[in-house]
Amino acid sequence: MPDGDLELAFQGSVFAAAGTAGQRCTTLRRLFLHESIYDAFVKRLVGAYAKVAARMGDPMHPDTLLGPLHTKRAVQEYKEGIETIKKQGGEILFGREVVTDRPGNYVLPTIVAIAHDAPVVQKEIFAPILYVLKFKTLEEAIACNNEVPQGLSSAIFTKNLQNMFRWVGPGGSDCGIVNCNIGTSGAEIGGAFGGEKETGGGRESGSDAWKQYMRRSTCTVNYSDVLPLAQGVKFNL
Repeated sequence: MPDGDLELAFQGSVFAAAGTAGQRCTTLRRLFLHESIYDAFVKRLVGAYAKVAARMGDPMHPDTLLGPLHTKRAVQEYKEGIETIKKQGGEILFGREVVTDRPGNYVLPTIVAIAHDAPVVQKEIFAPILYVLKFKTLEEAIACNNEVPQGLSSAIFTKNLQNMFRWVGPGGSDCGIVNCNIGTSGAEIGGAFGGEKETGGGRESGSDAWKQYMRRSTCTVNYSDVLPLAQGVKFNL
């Protein structure tokens, strides 16, 4: 949102999108930017991606910001994804190249301007491809956020409490992880981890971790002088 901490949003977005070469389950795939900040934010992103690409290399080296994809098949899916993006009207703002000047499965981190409802946007490629999209209202952004079949992690950057509660409420993000002012790949170690829709159900770790050490009981206390029976059954003796 335009009222958000844009520096925080920028740092969180770049890490979530390009970190681990876009291969985290919580990788940022779609970045919705309010129309009033879109141009300046995207321009800065392009500059940052050039710096990330310049620090591509051995993922075990502490100065590396971008490592390789995990298999040659992943590189092929990246290439196929780029071709599909172009066919569906996407504009490549940075990247799209396979890096061939070194051994390993390296590709350039890529930024794409495309329509939110392009079919390719509905799929996960598991590569450093970020879609940047423009919106006018929070309601519009929420609707676009929720229109894909995946539902693991989501985030909003805003200082407005009404926006925050709209985002985390029942009419907001439909993901299993719904963050405020921290990226989709944040440090929410204390929270339960899991998704919704095609991403799956259930939770693990964080606040759900204690459950495996507990015995679960469902307790009912009847304070009346009548005996309610299941499903309203009548059983008169």
